[in-house]
This record gives sequence, C-alpha cells and structure tokens, in this order.
Amino acid sequence: MPRPDARPLEGHDLNWHTALHRLQEDAQPHVLATLVGAAGSTPREPGTKMVITPETSFDTLGGGTFEYQVIAAAREALTRGDTAPSLEAFPLGGRSGQCCGGYVHVLIEPFAGAERRIALFGAGHVGQALANLITPLPWRLDWFDSRPDAFPPWVKCEPAPPRLKLHSSGAEPAAASAAVHSLSPGSDVLVMTHDHGQDLALIDALLKRHDLASIGLIGSASKWASFKRRLMEAGHDPDNIARVRCPIGIAGANGKRPYEIALAVVAELMTLAAARPDEPDRRGIVPETLRQAFGPDR
Repeated sequence: MPRPDARPLEGHDLNWHTALHRLQEDAQPHVLATLVGAAGSTPREPGTKMVITPETSFDTLGGGTFEYQVIAAAREALTRGDTAPSLEAFPLGGRSGQCCGGYVHVLIEPFAGAERRIALFGAGHVGQALANLITPLPWRLDWFDSRPDAFPPWVKCEPAPPRLKLHSSGAEPAAASAAVHSLSPGSDVLVMTHDHGQDLALIDALLKRHDLASIGLIGSASKWASFKRRLMEAGHDPDNIARVRCPIGIAGANGKRPYEIALAVVAELMTLAAARPDEPDRRGIVPETLRQAFGPDR
C-alpha cells in the first residue's frame, strides 16, 4: 500500500522520468525496467524504459502480454525485497502470446524505497538535531510530539522535506499506544519526549510489539534503572526489556550538546544495519548472463 503521506502520482499519463524522480524523492518502492537488447521484430527499441510500482506503472515498453510479464517480474522483485538488478529475457512469441517473432532483454532495477524507517518521539533540542541529520538521508522519518507547536519552522516550509511526516500525538497512555500501533514493521524507534511519563508509556507500548528493528531511549543510567523496575512490575520479562537501548548513542561518543548526541545516535543507527553474514561475494548480474545476452552470436 502507498504511504498516506506520499504525494499522489498521476497514473499512466505520467512519463517514466517524472515518475522515477517523484518516487525516488519520496522513497517509494519501484522498479525501473529498461529494454536493453532486442532481436528481430520488437514493439520498441533498446533504451525504452518504464517505471513500475506495486500499484501502477508509468510509460510503456510496447504493451501486450510481454509488458504484462515485465510488470509481473518487477512486482515479484519488489515482493522479494530484491535490491540487485537482474536481466530477464522475453521471447515475443510462445509464452508472450505476441507474433512479433523477436526477443528482448529487459534490465529490472528494483528500488526498495526508504533504506530505513525511523520513528522519533520528541521534538526537543536533541530531536530537532536528529531530524536535521536524518532528513537528508534516504530514510523515512515519522516524527511524533504531543505539542503541535514543538516542531521547528523549517519542517513546515514548502516544499516539505521528502520522506518526513509529522504526527501530533496525545500525551495520555492511550495516545502513546495508538501512535506505537501505527508504526511500520521494521522501524527503528527513538524515544526522547519532554516528559518521563510519556517516555515510560511509549516504552511499555513498544515492548508489546515484536516486529520493530530496534528501540532506543534517551536518558541516564538512573532513569533506565527506574524504568526497568516499573516495566517489570507491569509484567514485562527481563529478556523483553533488554531490547531497549539506554543510553543511546555509539560507544565512546561523550558529547553532551544536542547536535553531538544526535550525531552519536545516527552513528549508532548505522551500526545496527550490519551486512548480512551470508551475503554473497558476487552481486548483481553475473558475467555469464551478460555474455549470453550480448555475446557475438546475438
């Protein structure tokens, strides 16, 4: 489903490069499909492109069953969470149901959208410094505060910063629970409101979700000791409570200025996204595939 804060696209009439620019700016998942090789009679020439999202497509590679197959392959790549390009061959006959008689190779380049999803609770000095650091990155930021006037003026300017959505959440525990319920699975959550009661209510609600990437709480060791005691009294087991990082920030960063703290927190977030140990040494399109597609016999 598209994000509710994403700008609406204009459907099939939008050309591929305008759609690509908009989707990349908003960090929406999409695929750029490029016809890179052709032989025989084909509906379009190499270099033709189209953009495909989970819901729609922009421009055309020539239409017909062939294009339907390209769209299906692109959406399968998005569903799998692919990030590497792939080269697909489509004969324009047989399975394609088209009578052109040629064949084409299409480069499928998936873009998963935002690389990270950050949920930031609190628009105080550290929260504002964090937002300044996060918004230039290819990360989506959902920023919450119970005080609508707490957000800095720059986030309300036109055009609004891409990939940023503001949320005015209530201060009561029920509002904290609703805000936590709205978070996307896989979010990295940072809690730093102006009120310890709100912080505790948020942590209590966050620990009831087991599909979040990480939970971080700003505060001292004594604050966290008090919170741990109250969370255990509320029924959370020690292993679940241990999911919370407090204090937050990369080890060894001892600055106390808001921007220094924010830098340490962003650096820590980057260390949490370590490469998977089973990631293969060879990535992308293997040379054998390229030789088969574009060798001298083609």
